[in-house]
Amino acid sequence: MKNFAELGLEPKVLQAITELGFEEATPIQAQSIPIAMSGRDMIGQAQTGTGKTAAFGIPLINKISKDTDKIVALIMTPTRELAIQVAEEIGKLTRFKGIGSLPIYGGQDIGRQIRALKKKPQIIIGTPGRLLDHINRKTIRLDDVETVILDEADEMLDMGFMEDIQTILKLVPEERQTMLFSATMPPNIQKLAQQFLKNPEHVSVIPKQVSAPLIDQAYIEVPERQKFEALSRLIDMESPELAIVFGRTKRRVDELAEALQKRGYSADGLHGDLSQNQRDAVMRKFRDGSIDVLVATDVAARGLDVSGVTHVVNFDLPQDPESYVHRIGRTGRAGKEGTAWTFVTPREMDHLHLIERVTRHRIPRKPLPTLAEAIEGKQRVTAERLLETVEKGELNEYKGLAIQLLEQYDSVQLLSAALKMLTGEKKDSDIQLTPEDPIRVKRRQSGKPDLRSGRKPSGGYRGGNSGSRSGGGYNRDRGDGRGGYSKSYSGRGDSYRGDRKPRTSSSGEGRRTTKREDSYEK
Repeated sequence: MKNFAELGLEPKVLQAITELGFEEATPIQAQSIPIAMSGRDMIGQAQTGTGKTAAFGIPLINKISKDTDKIVALIMTPTRELAIQVAEEIGKLTRFKGIGSLPIYGGQDIGRQIRALKKKPQIIIGTPGRLLDHINRKTIRLDDVETVILDEADEMLDMGFMEDIQTILKLVPEERQTMLFSATMPPNIQKLAQQFLKNPEHVSVIPKQVSAPLIDQAYIEVPERQKFEALSRLIDMESPELAIVFGRTKRRVDELAEALQKRGYSADGLHGDLSQNQRDAVMRKFRDGSIDVLVATDVAARGLDVSGVTHVVNFDLPQDPESYVHRIGRTGRAGKEGTAWTFVTPREMDHLHLIERVTRHRIPRKPLPTLAEAIEGKQRVTAERLLETVEKGELNEYKGLAIQLLEQYDSVQLLSAALKMLTGEKKDSDIQLTPEDPIRVKRRQSGKPDLRSGRKPSGGYRGGNSGSRSGGGYNRDRGDGRGGYSKSYSGRGDSYRGDRKPRTSSSGEGRRTTKREDSYEK
């Protein structure tokens, strides 16, 4: 590990790092910062949560002069959530140097962004779709960009942004520094790197085991109609401090969040149909502990970096094994232990075995928690809260009444009644969730399973010729408000971007992106 003071940073940058409480660089930072400061191109292979924002942010801020009034750095991210998070961290690192940065993403009023651009920020953090909007409107010019950073490049390509990224990079001067960060290195990422990076240095801090060893994984075989009861018992038994529950579709997330609220749990949902303000409000509640359970789709959870998540529950199995790794990686961070539970219906056991083969990790089976275990779990948490209150003291004003009650009633009865009241009666609401079809391992024409969709890819399958998913069906909920099939942003859907029509398949069949709505986010 290196101390930041040893990295040759200017005092104002070092001051910001010190005030943020950082002393030693993480592995990705210790390897990346010297390379980035040398001006060389770089490929960094690292998961979210390893400190990679600071790994590219610190050297970037170090080299930018506050006297320039042009856009000299461009950071591209797959989702608006990640753009906001990166912008917040960049803002903290620039506080003493006085450099301006601005997040640019879909779902926010473009007029507001144009006004903010007039303040001449030096760093732009944006999603590809909205960046292209501004470039086409000539509200963002890339003629003076000296540094480009592609953050979570594999996610951007998974979401169908290859063509947009290529278009943007061709508008940036060739004499620049380019840094690409990605958790995985599939062929389409390698192709992008060959096209736009010059003799890049490689840095990798990916653990050898695909699934993090600090995550205790297990699956429960449970019929579709018993899943909600299983989830309720699991939450009661495990008493998570913060949990993320993954559902396959938007409809599932809405129904599940509402059902949990009816049962008395503090829960809320996150998916692509929510407005930016709604998403921000949900995340604020989750981060400050106002809610214990966040129900989310894969797409909505992309780019989220929430510390303190103790449990992940896969209410629905993910379509592909990589999504499983990304989901469970939301917990077990920063050296802390986490727990990941997965519900598997009897017809989905083959798909679970596929996930085990790809992740090279056997997931043990555990039985459905019994009602007695659930009740015991709730009582244990209540007893812990009671003992914490005893330890804090300040109970004098309650002691008089306590003595009177003890003179009239048995102490065990009194304490039992207090525990019952504090534990809370579970609201016995009748919950009916719309059943989801089981995921099966389908086969392509080549005879190999298409892990992502169960259909033959239209030319842009990962590692294919184009490296992008221009078939349209994979854009799903793109995360930057660009529409496609998604009905997000008050039903603006396809017309929202104004300059972009829904993509059709490369085979010319005119297949609109609406076709995928049934199998991903509903």
